[in-house]
Amino acid sequence: MIVVTLSKVPPSLRGDLTKWYQEIQTGVYVGNVSARVRDLLWERILKNIGTGEATMAYNAATELGYQFRTTRKDRQVVDYDGIPLMMHLKQQEVPVKHGFSSAAKFHKGMTMSHRRMTKYRKDVKPILSKPLVALDLETTGLDSTKAEIISIGAAKIMPDGQLLQFEKLIRSVDSVPSKITELTGITSEQLQKQGVELSLGLEALSDFVKDSVIIGYNLEFDERFLTEALRKVGKTEFTNSTHDLMPIVKTTQEFLDNYRLTTVLEVYQIENLDPHHALSDAQATLSLAEKLIKNGNLVI
Repeated sequence: MIVVTLSKVPPSLRGDLTKWYQEIQTGVYVGNVSARVRDLLWERILKNIGTGEATMAYNAATELGYQFRTTRKDRQVVDYDGIPLMMHLKQQEVPVKHGFSSAAKFHKGMTMSHRRMTKYRKDVKPILSKPLVALDLETTGLDSTKAEIISIGAAKIMPDGQLLQFEKLIRSVDSVPSKITELTGITSEQLQKQGVELSLGLEALSDFVKDSVIIGYNLEFDERFLTEALRKVGKTEFTNSTHDLMPIVKTTQEFLDNYRLTTVLEVYQIENLDPHHALSDAQATLSLAEKLIKNGNLVI
């Protein structure tokens, strides 16, 4: 038997736990899972708890027959001759939060503004040996032999942290299906006025990518369309090294409801301002790759 109590945690975490435990009272969950799943769920709680608190009690080979863990700041789990005890702390172990002065708040605001506007990411320099390009395509359907590419988006980060972007609308069809317009916001009129011919779009993409490592989320989909498009215009296929992030995420995040990009970005706390927009999706995918690299899940 395992008991978990939660307080002031994000609703998403509470909903997530109901897949494994039964909520018998608000914030109180009971269940019976393996030790491995129990430990993985505790790691998941720690990762997604936000500013809330959690305590877990479970069967264990101790003198009392149980063990517990907690994230409470006013309590500490101690071992007393093999007996787990919850010790009350006289002073909560809460890190000191600096920056209450007006000057500190102004500095923080300027720092955040700089981070949003900068075109260089110095923190990435040590982990990239060559340029990394995230690629995303918008198409008129799912079958690469019948549907067409209508938008290409790519985001590149250089070893020195410089960020570059690429975006092209492709004038490949006379009429965009209404469902695709509803999903992507791309209209037939836009393609006719702003789009370029497929061959020119692919040539420009090739110049942008060069010898970069190409990444994507469910990259197999984009690769099929890209290969078919290059074949149509008589151009050579890309030979760049590639990495699909979806299998990596599936390995590192075993308990997601689904593995759609929107869901995964939420888990990794990455904001995508314009979903189903090729450039925006590519930028979000690049941010996901950076996090996977820093976590040691992706090696370029």
